[in-house]
Amino acid sequence: MSITRIDPEHRMSEAVIHNDTIYYTSVPENLDADAEAQTANALAVIDTILTRLGSDKSKILDATLFLVDKADFPAMNRAWDAWVSPGNAPVRCTVQAGLLNPKYKIEIKIIAAR
Repeated sequence: MSITRIDPEHRMSEAVIHNDTIYYTSVPENLDADAEAQTANALAVIDTILTRLGSDKSKILDATLFLVDKADFPAMNRAWDAWVSPGNAPVRCTVQAGLLNPKYKIEIKIIAAR
C-alpha cells in the first residue's frame, strides 16, 4: 500500500496517488474570467495533471465542483459538458461554497483511476 505525493510542500501536495488512485484539486488560473472560462481552465489543468500521472479524464471516478454563485451553474455546466469524456461521465456533485480566494468562481476536486 504505497502513497506517492506529487510535488509535496509543507502545507499540501499537488496530487496524491494511493493504490493507483489519483486525488487532485484544481483551481482556475484565469482569475479575471467568468465562471464558464474559469471552469474550462480548471478542467484543462485537470487534463494536464492526469496526463502527467499516466491517466486521463475518461478515468475520473468522482468529481466535486465547488461553485461560489449558484447563478453560474448553467455556465459551469456548459464548460463541463464540452469537456467531459463521452460515455465516461464520473459521479458528480456540485456544492455552493464560499471559496477563500475571492476571485475563484469554482474549484474542482477529483478522484481518478490511474
